[in-house]
Amino acid sequence: MLCVVLLAATAARADPTCPAPPAATPPVPALPGTAADAAPAASTQVTVSTAGAEVLEGGLATLKGPVTVKQGDRTLTARAATFDPDTQSFVVTGNVVYHDPQLKVSGDTANWRPNGGGEFGNADFEIPARPARGHADSIEVDAKGRLELDHVDYTACPAEHRDWVLHARRIDIDQDAQEGFGRNVRLDFMGVPILYLPIVSFPVGDARKSGFLFPTFGQSGRNGFEVAAPYYWNLAPNYDATITPGYMSKRGATLGTEFRFLTDHSKGDFQDDWVPYDSNAGRDRDFLKFTERTDFTSRLRFDTNVNYASDSSYFEDFGQGPEGTSVTYLSRIARLSFLDSHWTAVGLVQQFQTIDQTVADSDRPYTRAPQLSVDGRWNDGNGPGFEVRAEAVNFTRNTGYQGGRYDLEPTASWAFRAPGVFLIPAVGWHATRYALRDDPGADTSPSLAAPIATLDSGLTFERTTGTTLQTFEPRALYTYIPYRDQSSLPLFDTGLPDLNLVQLFRSERYVGGDRIGDANQLALGATTRYVDLASGKQLVSATLGQIYYFTPPRVQLPTETTAPGSTSDLVSQVDISAYKHWNVLLGEQWDPHTQRSDLSELRLQYKPTWDRVANFGYRYRRGLLDQIEGSFAWPIRNAWNVYARHVYSIRDHAAIESLGGFEYQACCWRVRLVARRYVSSFTGTRDTGISLQLELNGLSSVGERADAFLGRSIRGYSATPSDSGPE
Repeated sequence: MLCVVLLAATAARADPTCPAPPAATPPVPALPGTAADAAPAASTQVTVSTAGAEVLEGGLATLKGPVTVKQGDRTLTARAATFDPDTQSFVVTGNVVYHDPQLKVSGDTANWRPNGGGEFGNADFEIPARPARGHADSIEVDAKGRLELDHVDYTACPAEHRDWVLHARRIDIDQDAQEGFGRNVRLDFMGVPILYLPIVSFPVGDARKSGFLFPTFGQSGRNGFEVAAPYYWNLAPNYDATITPGYMSKRGATLGTEFRFLTDHSKGDFQDDWVPYDSNAGRDRDFLKFTERTDFTSRLRFDTNVNYASDSSYFEDFGQGPEGTSVTYLSRIARLSFLDSHWTAVGLVQQFQTIDQTVADSDRPYTRAPQLSVDGRWNDGNGPGFEVRAEAVNFTRNTGYQGGRYDLEPTASWAFRAPGVFLIPAVGWHATRYALRDDPGADTSPSLAAPIATLDSGLTFERTTGTTLQTFEPRALYTYIPYRDQSSLPLFDTGLPDLNLVQLFRSERYVGGDRIGDANQLALGATTRYVDLASGKQLVSATLGQIYYFTPPRVQLPTETTAPGSTSDLVSQVDISAYKHWNVLLGEQWDPHTQRSDLSELRLQYKPTWDRVANFGYRYRRGLLDQIEGSFAWPIRNAWNVYARHVYSIRDHAAIESLGGFEYQACCWRVRLVARRYVSSFTGTRDTGISLQLELNGLSSVGERADAFLGRSIRGYSATPSDSGPE
């Protein structure tokens, strides 16, 4: 048996030519026998209104029109009717109209039993809550609200815009289960048959159900023509699965699997994309991903994220776009976390699969098996405070140092806070010891220890100018850490982060426990903000900061170069939010010694409404990156949308990614075509992909869903008005 489930697709913007949908009505009791039948309003009393009546021998009554039969929320009207007391039924003719909270039927004749349903001939029907409508040669409604329709046309389009129609020999609709089944079904789109199915299943509510989804189609230069037919399996209310057999013309058969589960304390997702035999590569290909989270208590959580690819070329062959083909490592991690008002404890195991085989063995990340870290904090915001951080981790790798590292860092502070001012002196001690192995002749237990002293301070000045509040917030952080020779210590996980507004006011120069950066320095910065007094919304924020070295830093990583002079780079950021639909973010890291920029970023966005957005961006990193980017999503001529994105490398004089597409949206359907050409981040090869998507409101999507892809590619794009803010 073939069963296809057709999921509802909601239009993002209504076509002006479409009639407005009917106003929502408050919930009312359902037909007898349904879940809502227990409500007191579901009356069994029958009242009849008529212009006249004639009672014949045997109790048979002829009612003259107009005739109205009411029972609770159900109403039946006609020009004439006959009531048979033996069968307790009405035979009605002429302009027959029946309606209840879930259904409306109009026909020529009907045989109606108030306590048992009825049959209608040559009838039109409407399900207002869907909304859906159609015509059938005959309609049978039982006492529980189930419908049986013979030789029926079914659509969720307005009556004047029947752009898609299901023609079926029979359709059964269970309003209590919120599902419909059709037999010998043909789907017509714009009068052209596009699909035939012996059995089709579709929702008439929000309930999930098992069945095949519409097949998806695609085309790419690397994989050829692609087709897949996903099957959704509603195993239970709290877990389900989607199984997707498919075919790629250049590679062969494919099989995708996703299993999801949800319990009172856990949730998880397992995905497997399998190519049993890739005819192009001559082997099977596979990608697995498993994520899970369990909350044992409100304070104890376990989560895991495991990824696996069968070979290093998997993402190059099957990834989409520069971001999809630039996967360097796959992480596998399992973590147990405990959190209370003072303590945070984390135990984890983490391992990486290297996808980019050009990465040297000595540069690949270490496996942590295991890592235990404990952080304690006692601080009420004012007065004395104490923090302690401890960590024990075992590092393993095929090459280089291996062994354990143990860190302990207690810190004592005293906070002085008052309106518009704070002063926080702090002293601490950072101690590290190693237990190394597999390195004969070397010190297997080197250690490192150094004191840390900081003095953090800041002021806040405010003034009101008309309808806005302006602030000026200077801040100063003095840090002293004496120099310790660390040239013989291993490097497991330590790096130098970019200098930004967060790093500017960190006491430790490095991220990771293998180095303690010496410091005798003063970090100075200032921020000014403009805030709208009526809404509390920040309109403008600007920050400028720099570090002044009283003693030049001496500790360095092997790849780190000494910064000349007595100051760091100058970092600045300007953020203009929601100024007449414009949003601007400008960041700059300026080297005053070379009079050159080390890092620049510009993000400009214009978003007047939720469905209109235009972006421009510029990214620069000296010696590595010099790119411009433009993108937009914009409606034109009412029912048309256009999309575009272009990323160009000034350094390479070449386009990195280009995409363009359009969407046409009618009353009850929309079609979207998107083409994308991109460069692989690893090999530099180019590929082109095209996706075609047809959405039929009330049924499903045909082709790859492009909304998520467009949302990732076009900053601020949203297919619905639910997210109308800037990004």
